[in-house]
Amino acid sequence: MDNLFDATPDVVLIGAGIMSATLGTFLKELDPTFRIQLFERLESPSLESSDAWNNAGTGHSALCELNYTPEKSDGSVDASKAVSIMEQFEVSKQFWSYLIDKGELGNPKSFIRTTPHMSFVWGQEDVAYLKKRFEALQKFQLFKGMEFSTDPKKLAEWMPLVIEGRDPNQSIAATHTNLGTDVNFGALTRGMLDSLGKKEGVHITYNFETENIKRTDDGRWKISVRNLETGILHFVFAKFVFIGAGGGSLHLLQKTGIPESKGFGGFPVGGQWLVCTNPEIIKRHHAKVYGKASVGAPPMSVPHLDTRIIDGEEALLFGPYAGFSTKFLKRGSYWDFFRTIKFSNIIPMMKVGLTNFGLVKYLIQQLSLSFSQRVNALQDYMPNALDEDWKVEIAGQRVQVIKNDPKKGGILQFGTEVVTSEDGTVAALLGASPGASTSVSIMLKLIKQCFPENFKGDWDVKLKQMIPSYGTKLENDNVLCYKLRTWTTETLQLDWKQPEI
Repeated sequence: MDNLFDATPDVVLIGAGIMSATLGTFLKELDPTFRIQLFERLESPSLESSDAWNNAGTGHSALCELNYTPEKSDGSVDASKAVSIMEQFEVSKQFWSYLIDKGELGNPKSFIRTTPHMSFVWGQEDVAYLKKRFEALQKFQLFKGMEFSTDPKKLAEWMPLVIEGRDPNQSIAATHTNLGTDVNFGALTRGMLDSLGKKEGVHITYNFETENIKRTDDGRWKISVRNLETGILHFVFAKFVFIGAGGGSLHLLQKTGIPESKGFGGFPVGGQWLVCTNPEIIKRHHAKVYGKASVGAPPMSVPHLDTRIIDGEEALLFGPYAGFSTKFLKRGSYWDFFRTIKFSNIIPMMKVGLTNFGLVKYLIQQLSLSFSQRVNALQDYMPNALDEDWKVEIAGQRVQVIKNDPKKGGILQFGTEVVTSEDGTVAALLGASPGASTSVSIMLKLIKQCFPENFKGDWDVKLKQMIPSYGTKLENDNVLCYKLRTWTTETLQLDWKQPEI
């Protein structure tokens, strides 16, 4: 992990976040002969979106996030996205457990801990919705064990700070499950890269910024990287390039010139947290409590009172409050947004701007909030909250994907998007939530797209060893689901007690 680098590797990974760490680990496990070069522009890994303070949703598994279970026009609740996300998070837990069993990751408590996940609502309409959501999820094996209650005494046991000081006549409801976790993706990324960097043929180089990516006449990719300490520009030639640079990915994807990059734009959404400074309050809340998003709010701004373990210390956050900046990275440039505007994406971007007045209005309202107004919003979830017990911290930047759409001209997509060239030699990851939590499944999909010939060999067999549920759905196999959850629970040292079949 120094300024040495491989000028002719098989694989170049751009960005030292959870996605590059996951993909690099996968590829080195599948083919130990791969020579891998990772470049990161900052001085150490996971300082942007993967960092614990910047990541808006630690341990997304659809247990408490209401935006993954929308209410349909007929009044029923669509649980399909929640089931899909839970399946993907279970895949992530299997991969991490495999790495721990193999000695590739250290103490699991350094990055994952059991933390109850709860949804909390008030008002008769939302209480009715939450009950329907609970009933819809209970039809699926993956969500068994969840509880629903409208009893203030039960809710006070689950989340005392949320109930204390609340109007006893207010209609309230919550769901609760101990299957939830808190995941520090910054710590996980560092653990994976520490292990990956010790393997033969792997170079991880910091303070190197990727400036250009161009295809050469022989089919390889020429990557221009600048040493930020010396200012010297270097050239690296690789067979495969993955752009996992968070908010910086779109600009680099456009540099490749591949047809698949045309029409994509980015809409940056910033964020801020209220962070509790009172240790006595922090000790009294041990859960992730999610509510309903405001009308027009992006999914990353779903309000939650959130317990996190950061660098071994327990923290209590509320938010995030959305904001707007033309930066695509927290440590980026105010020119980030403007330099991604191209002839091919100007129409989709204009269409999105004209058809998302609700989002624009929401962002303006959020930007105008005073500190006291932010605490007032917190008091919806914690009635006894006091200004003096909280401070504001800047969260990370998110870049929502803008896509060209044949019918609408352009759509704003909340989620992640994998973009690959037709020949599979270059790929980029765009977008945000639930990205990190489903990183293993996302990278599995990318590997299948970009290395199809390798699956004719023994990669399928190796993947089955790493991901025992690979090729099957846990929702469709109760016995396998129970078996694998028992394994991951024990290996990751989680506290959840599994129900008997």
